[in-house]
Amino acid sequence: MKDSEYPQQPTGGDRTREIGNRTYVIADVAPLDVDGTWTVAVGSGLFLLAFVALLPFYGSLEDAGRAWWVWTCLCGFVLGMVGWAYCRVRRDRRQARETRRD
Repeated sequence: MKDSEYPQQPTGGDRTREIGNRTYVIADVAPLDVDGTWTVAVGSGLFLLAFVALLPFYGSLEDAGRAWWVWTCLCGFVLGMVGWAYCRVRRDRRQARETRRD
């Protein structure tokens, strides 16, 4: 393919990045979840929901050799709570630092 066959890339006020022989346009879009607190909270909640949902079936899971499913959900919830606390502390520190700058 010849270079003339490629469409003209916008270069005016748009931000572009050239990697190799390609030019990529970088969209001016704000990130959805910068600090991750919502993502970690939802994931932890889902682990807790799965733990509670599996508890009534613990006997049959143990007979089938799958009791570890229950404990995996519990560990996911506990580690998620640790991660959620970490994300909240990090978010609060970042907000305090940005407030001091202003």
